[in-house]
Amino acid sequence: MSVREISLYIDGQPVPSKSGEWRDVLNPATQEVVARVPFCTSDEVDRAVASAKAAFKTWRKVPLAKRMRIMLAFQALIREHTAELAALITEEHGKTLPDAEGEVGRGLEVVEHACSIPSLQLGELAENAANEVDVYTMHQPLGVGAGITAFNFPIMLPCFMFPLAIATGNTFVLKPSEQDPSSTMRLVELAHEAGVPAGVLNVVHGGPDVANQICDHPDIKALSFIGSTHVGTHIYRRGSEAGKRVQSMMGAKNHCVVMPDANRSQAINNLLGSAFGAAGQRCMANSVVVLVGEARTWLEDIIEGARNMKVGPGTQRDADLGPLVSPAARERVEAMIEAGAKEGATLALDGRGHKVEGYPNGNFVGPTVFSDVTAEMTIYREEVFGPVLCVVGVETLDDAIAFVNANPNGNGTSIFTNSGWVARRYESDIDVGQVGINVPIPVPVAYFSFTGSRASKLGDLGPNGKQAIAFWTQTKTVTARWFEPENISGGINSTISLG
Repeated sequence: MSVREISLYIDGQPVPSKSGEWRDVLNPATQEVVARVPFCTSDEVDRAVASAKAAFKTWRKVPLAKRMRIMLAFQALIREHTAELAALITEEHGKTLPDAEGEVGRGLEVVEHACSIPSLQLGELAENAANEVDVYTMHQPLGVGAGITAFNFPIMLPCFMFPLAIATGNTFVLKPSEQDPSSTMRLVELAHEAGVPAGVLNVVHGGPDVANQICDHPDIKALSFIGSTHVGTHIYRRGSEAGKRVQSMMGAKNHCVVMPDANRSQAINNLLGSAFGAAGQRCMANSVVVLVGEARTWLEDIIEGARNMKVGPGTQRDADLGPLVSPAARERVEAMIEAGAKEGATLALDGRGHKVEGYPNGNFVGPTVFSDVTAEMTIYREEVFGPVLCVVGVETLDDAIAFVNANPNGNGTSIFTNSGWVARRYESDIDVGQVGINVPIPVPVAYFSFTGSRASKLGDLGPNGKQAIAFWTQTKTVTARWFEPENISGGINSTISLG
């Protein structure tokens, strides 16, 4: 089997790295080495930023209609190459092919949204705001933007960043995860095939040193990050101290509240899919289910449903979940399961040591269910990022709202109910940025902004939607008066009044 050697992408073409440090990219189902990725040098990062800075001088002046046409071509190429992109995701991440195809589709939504850039980037005008004075705003690009993405969505997360950034006239330097870079690199190639000019979109690879250099680099004006809370907090602080505009979308502990009036089978199927899909490696996974009142009697059905979910390699289309991304991830999740059992939670279903026929080296952990979970336990306080579901029982809706709001994170939450009053009460009183009503994973469509809150987010503006346009642009306000050629001055006006 051939092993891909991942290149950098600078000035419109793949560039072999001269780094002496390389990492193996493994297939999580087999542990086979499928690619090698460089941890690029400081000079290579500087070269990528310099390319983006040079390209900004001309790209910022490219007409909106031309940028739109490039995005239109880009979305068509993504649609055409969905199967190829999904196969690369599955090979290096491990998620099932249907899930990977769904990820490509969610990334595609953002590119489709960017095709509306002529209307998205419109300013405002007030004619005759004062005597023969017009006031208007322009939303202008910032310069060089940058993005640092996590491994769990190697197509969707880059699409949350660079399409709108470059559509608004910025240039970009992307650092994808070193754990599964191949699909991201193919996405960048498709962007250039669509007509993105040389230097507008560049890619570097590496670890903390490269991330820190991006944070510190004086020519990078804005930085978007999606990943863990620990890293995201560091990125936000370091980038902000360097004078950058920064957004950090970080960790989560999402809750699915189930009311007793909900459709039983629909609610259970949805919460199981949310908790265990992608082996729980989603920042929007509902890793905690809060059963309210009589819904607490549904516990055995939840356990049985989890037990019947199929674990297999991502290439097995009827599998419900694949392997975790790495042996280290599997070990960490299994250690969290051990901690939950020691701290007194009831381990109703143990997914440790799960074996898949034909894949003895895979990083598999089966669906795991804990009941009798309390807020003090490690499995509740920390983001497991694996196929582990914590079940909590409460008496009333008020109890459920209080329990969810007491958690420091605010990325997403869902409620399953057939009562409009209950749903409206929940969406009003819950202190979480993204709410699903009978929707298990409330990631908004791309023309709405991603609005995680509290400890799940740093920065006022999130990816996608109107907030992304605001993040990647700066507002310039012009106040203009034009005199008639023969106008005679009315004298000196020493007041602040426009007159």
